[in-house]
Amino acid sequence: MSEISTRDATRDSARDAARDNARESALSVAAISSERSESDDNVWTRRLVLFLRVMALLSILKGLYHWAQVTGFVGGEDEAFENQSMAWQAATVYFAVIELVAAVGLWLATPWGAVVWLTTVVSMAVIELMFPGIYGGSLVVVGVEVFMLAAYLALAWMAARERPP
Repeated sequence: MSEISTRDATRDSARDAARDNARESALSVAAISSERSESDDNVWTRRLVLFLRVMALLSILKGLYHWAQVTGFVGGEDEAFENQSMAWQAATVYFAVIELVAAVGLWLATPWGAVVWLTTVVSMAVIELMFPGIYGGSLVVVGVEVFMLAAYLALAWMAARERPP
């Protein structure tokens, strides 16, 4: 009886060793393949996240600039917040709040952050084009906003293409 139990124990230990070797090789293959897919397959996603982070920093700067206008840190007596038209004041407060909210969402690369940022881009372009009396109607600002929108859409499209359906 002891000879049979010794033989069973030897067979069990050999089976366990083979199973451990198979598990280790599977883990090492999985680590290699996930490392490769992360570096090669997600290039456009990483570029999109980098773009969103840059836009987040730009949104922070724009939001802080609008708050500086509201609080009076920029501009002289003639350009003071209370001396501006009601439309200018409303637009400035709107952008002071929404730019900073968009910056948080963009930095976190959340879908709502992109939506809020797209709202700010379209809002600024509409205000510049449709209401030139508020901020002056600069076509340069509209061009920059359209360029940023096109860059985002192109990067989002390329990032979506690299993920399987």
